[in-house]
Amino acid sequence: MKKPTLVIGVIGADCHAVGNKVLDRVFTAHDFQVINLGVMVSQDEYIDAAIETGADAIVVSSIYGHGDIDCLGLRERCIERGVGEILLYVGGNLVVGKHDFVDVEHKFKQMGFDRVFSPSHDLEDVCELIASDINNKLTNYRPQPEEVV
Repeated sequence: MKKPTLVIGVIGADCHAVGNKVLDRVFTAHDFQVINLGVMVSQDEYIDAAIETGADAIVVSSIYGHGDIDCLGLRERCIERGVGEILLYVGGNLVVGKHDFVDVEHKFKQMGFDRVFSPSHDLEDVCELIASDINNKLTNYRPQPEEVV
């Protein structure tokens, strides 16, 4: 059985690499295939990698607080590029200033992200949630009529 594939990276002009390395190691240890794009990743780089690898999900990190700007329109770009149903996750310090996380989560879900993780979210739980989401998506897949041979 194929390992679930995650495309990860730090979006925009954010050059914070430590958290990205931690995520890579944790996801790898939890039996995900990780495509790590590193830091300062554009939306198109995430999408290109997802298309090239047949990824199950894109995991966006942002530490410098401009995730709300950098992530704007990502779901729409995925739709335009033919991967509109890909699972999208985002986490980290996503906005500048102090905000109630419920408001931050709502903002990113409105942008089309499936889950939004605070900087303090337990990584074991993150792995379990992502694995469950991917499994649910795969088990609920039904071929479209044109795909039936």
